[in-house]
Amino acid sequence: MSKSLEPSVCIDAVFEGKSFEEACRSVRQAGIPAIEFWSWWDKDLEGLLSEVQKNHLSVSACCTKFISLVDPSTREAYLEGLQESIEAASRIGTSTLISQVGDFLPGVPREQQHQSLVDGLAEAAPMLEATGVTLVIEPLNELIDHVGYYLVRSEEAFEIVGKVGSPNVKVVFDIYHQQISEGSLIQNITCHIDKIGHFHAAGNPGRNELQRGEIHYPEVFRAIRELEYSGYLGLEYWPLDPDPIRSLSEVARWLV
Repeated sequence: MSKSLEPSVCIDAVFEGKSFEEACRSVRQAGIPAIEFWSWWDKDLEGLLSEVQKNHLSVSACCTKFISLVDPSTREAYLEGLQESIEAASRIGTSTLISQVGDFLPGVPREQQHQSLVDGLAEAAPMLEATGVTLVIEPLNELIDHVGYYLVRSEEAFEIVGKVGSPNVKVVFDIYHQQISEGSLIQNITCHIDKIGHFHAAGNPGRNELQRGEIHYPEVFRAIRELEYSGYLGLEYWPLDPDPIRSLSEVARWLV
């Protein structure tokens, strides 16, 4: 029997340039229960939390500091930034941190960078398990949005998570990015749902509303609802409609 998916809205994208007050109010008006955002270190977290509470919302996720994991020389800085991010997550009431992994290092064999990722995440796992925070690493497309990024295909992300072997280290599966990088969305999601801790979604091409483009989201969502998944699905796109509440409300209905 299928179940509902919990949506959240990335306010840094959908409501870029808008105040916390307007963003949180609009998310609530769209019937969506949660928000997420990228960087926590340059935000007025107390002001944001005030609007979150006022609108009876939750925070589904935010990002760690953007420090490379494929470069062993920056691992100590990454782990220090992760500790700070865990403390920030506690302040804002979320248990999911999204991590990018850094750009590909020219001249360094890919297998060494892969192993650096595994080793760094293995070092991070005890602090995550001790605090109940789940870190989700993010594959991104390199064809359009993130030229030079290391982690592109979900297959490698799942392999890395499998090697780390911690229930607190998983993958954020961005449906938009993986449609560009590899396709076969439903098959890849279904085969690896146990390693997915968060989803992102946007229309492709364009990274706009989910109603636009080639991805048939109602069917993708139906497939996810039939799996044992209990995390959030983040709506991370730049709307073309001047009234984003309309498209957000429709997507919320798709998730039920």
